[in-house]
Amino acid sequence: MEPLEILYSDQHLVAVDKPAGMLVHRSSIDRRERDSVLDRLRAQLGRPLHLLHRLDKPVSGVLLFGLDVHAARMMTAAFESARVHKRYVAIVRGHAPPEGVIDHALREMRDEISDARARSGKAAQPAVTTYERLATAELPLAAGRYPTARYSLVRLWPQTGRRHQLRRHLKHISHPIVGDTTHGDGRQNRFAREHLGCERLLLCAQAVEFPHPVTGEALTVTALPDAHFAAVARRLGWKVGGPDEPLP
Repeated sequence: MEPLEILYSDQHLVAVDKPAGMLVHRSSIDRRERDSVLDRLRAQLGRPLHLLHRLDKPVSGVLLFGLDVHAARMMTAAFESARVHKRYVAIVRGHAPPEGVIDHALREMRDEISDARARSGKAAQPAVTTYERLATAELPLAAGRYPTARYSLVRLWPQTGRRHQLRRHLKHISHPIVGDTTHGDGRQNRFAREHLGCERLLLCAQAVEFPHPVTGEALTVTALPDAHFAAVARRLGWKVGGPDEPLP
């Protein structure tokens, strides 16, 4: 197995660039999958790890782990008190507004396997996402009932941490993330596969900002969109895949 790319490391924390398509940890949701970020990084570093947050399997980008119990507890407190700020980048269907706030409560998503004992009927919980549009593109090809295919590159800041929040919020404003097979548009996803070579969800956890759990120093850990994301972006006229190709 290839080693994971380490984005930041000290004696208390380690951050890696999670590959798209890899589970954060082994789960009953996908019993056949034996590879996970947690198992691979534990073998790579040869020490116990404390998972601090999660990313959906198809999402790439920054993922944080604690290397000791104290740091893990302090980081958990930072997450709970909203002192950790995440930034994402995505390619979405349509020309999104230049900026906005999505304030739309979300009902808890329950999985029949992993959430079998969770209480059902729970009221929708507050969920807020801010966003800005970075670039737009339009292809002279009919996509469904539309004469052209429009796309936007957007940056996203979730203010709350509901399950699939960004994916559900973008669907709510009719700009679903390209490649989202759960909350997206199947016809548009097929079009993106055929004309853009898009094989998966185009969502990257681009940055996490937080105070260091021991020193209090303000840290920002960043990751670049991966090669697949960058390839689709280039087909739309955007360069987002490397240090010399920054986001607009």
